[in-house]
Amino acid sequence: MWQEILPNAWKSVLSRIRSFEYSQKNAVLVPVAALGVGGILICWLRSRHKIKTIEMGDGWWGSGERSLKGREDDSIRPFKIETSDKEIEDLHRRLDQARYTPHVEGAAFHYGFNSSYLKEVVSYWRNQFDWRKQVEVLNKYPHFHTTIEGIDIHFIHVKPSYVPHGRAVQPLLMVHGWPGSFYEFYKIIPLLTEPAKHGLNEGDLVFEVICPSIPGYGFSEAPHQQGFDSIATARIFHKLMKRLGFKEYYIQGGDWGSRITTNMAQMLPQSVRGLHLNIVFLGKQSLGRLISIMLGAYVPWLVGLSREDARRVYPFMQKNVYDLLRESGYLHIQATKPDTAGCGLNDSPVGLAAYILEKFSTWTDKSFLHKDDGGLESKYSLDELLTNVMIYWVTSSIVSSMRYYKENISKDPNLNAYNRFGVHVPTGIAAFPQEIVHTPRTWAKDVYKNIVTYSYMPRGGHFAAFEEPKLLAQDIMQFVRKVEQM
Repeated sequence: MWQEILPNAWKSVLSRIRSFEYSQKNAVLVPVAALGVGGILICWLRSRHKIKTIEMGDGWWGSGERSLKGREDDSIRPFKIETSDKEIEDLHRRLDQARYTPHVEGAAFHYGFNSSYLKEVVSYWRNQFDWRKQVEVLNKYPHFHTTIEGIDIHFIHVKPSYVPHGRAVQPLLMVHGWPGSFYEFYKIIPLLTEPAKHGLNEGDLVFEVICPSIPGYGFSEAPHQQGFDSIATARIFHKLMKRLGFKEYYIQGGDWGSRITTNMAQMLPQSVRGLHLNIVFLGKQSLGRLISIMLGAYVPWLVGLSREDARRVYPFMQKNVYDLLRESGYLHIQATKPDTAGCGLNDSPVGLAAYILEKFSTWTDKSFLHKDDGGLESKYSLDELLTNVMIYWVTSSIVSSMRYYKENISKDPNLNAYNRFGVHVPTGIAAFPQEIVHTPRTWAKDVYKNIVTYSYMPRGGHFAAFEEPKLLAQDIMQFVRKVEQM
């Protein structure tokens, strides 16, 4: 009997032990499996929300092949703008030999630059404008050159003369567009570097301002290779800021500067504390945008448009198609065969002035189209306008500046290829009423995902820093103040 009972009992004990071991394994394996599946799910969800960035890459824009030997000279070299008797005499000779075509009676600026007023501008340029004096004005801020990716990059770097105790200085990179230059920022720089002195705040914000010249513009060397676009510019400006010792910085731009700084935010968002723009380009229309446009004329509130948005956007065809076509003829030339038109502009200071200054007329205020003098002197002085023209003239940079359109638009006709990356850094937008296009906040959010401030500016057009420096400075400060409090 015991011989039968013991083996059976032993089998029962072993079975229970095995059952216990199996249940223990389950007790361990089930949570482990659950954790594994949960981890995979979390990683998948996070990957869906991971910020996509533009690859920084590298480039070479110098003449010939890139040398494999040695490192690039990364020194920061002081630079000074200079002129000469020979340069001024050559300019005067060309101005004296200018030929003019009589304008159509009553044409004002509807056919372009009015030739009667052009004679007045050229007369002032020849007999009263003092280039030597303007060179002194340009040299009042420190200028530098540094070599990046094979070309010399020009920039001005202005530090505050006084910093209140305990206040951090905020680095701000400001980028111009076409047909502007670093000179556009000369009136806003003192407002940003010495705000308390100009009654803008109590010293809670102080900036040091870096204004580079886009390669191919002014005193920045033109790229020698094909393909230099806004992505290459964004990378070079990031390298510039790193070379100056900055890990994080604010960036601001209008015109091409808007696209360049947007690309900078898409490329290295960890380095950009905030992005401020005074124009937003969205490019191709989406179905949702088209529905918004159609409904916005009747029920703007239903599609997220304010009354001010509706006032600036409609009538839509007039303001966004006809007006834009009238103002963008230059763009098609520069996006296809810039060197052809550029030959004449680079050889004739009068032609160059007419080509550039016409933009400072109607891009500042659309109504200036109806004025015989283009309204130019109602917003700027001739000294200011001609100084900007002279920067293009003495550097022979008009052709290379025009090529920038071909390099960008031939790759991306709608200028929206990089919008899919989105901009996630804090963003401030100053919407000026006379800007070429108006982008409502609700449309801007398609690309700019973190809009901190959006301001309907009371007056001003395309050249915001040049025309309304105080308004722009105040908006930049309001934006940075909010970001710093976040």
